[in-house]
Amino acid sequence: MVEDELWTVRDVSAYLRVPQETLYRWRKVKYGPPAARVGRHLRYEPEAVRAWVREQAAA
Repeated sequence: MVEDELWTVRDVSAYLRVPQETLYRWRKVKYGPPAARVGRHLRYEPEAVRAWVREQAAA
């Protein structure tokens, strides 16, 4: 995983230590870190994922 590249669902799943299915479920209920569709794939900005984690810790 290169630091300046977009993260895949697998990358975010490993970072957050949650199952990949959880990320898909969160997206359906509009929860979790922001993701973008690239073609038919979800991609995440690493800094946006980290910011989301910080927001959760502060709440």
